[in-house]
Amino acid sequence: MSCPICEKDPVLKYRPFCSKRCADVDLSRWLNGTYAVPSMREEDEDEVAKAFEETLRTAQNEAQDSLRKKPH
Repeated sequence: MSCPICEKDPVLKYRPFCSKRCADVDLSRWLNGTYAVPSMREEDEDEVAKAFEETLRTAQNEAQDSLRKKPH
């Protein structure tokens, strides 16, 4: 098995990569969305918007509740 980024032989410390650089390149690709795990489910825009709004509402309620609590 070779390094998935540059195809050199892997180094045990960074396995399956050959170096920290290649490991960082791979991580960067995951973080910026170059790699993605496909979904079998099609998302309904209305459903996503409702879920987002509910999450915001819950977070706001929790923030308000924590402000109302009296300090010990």
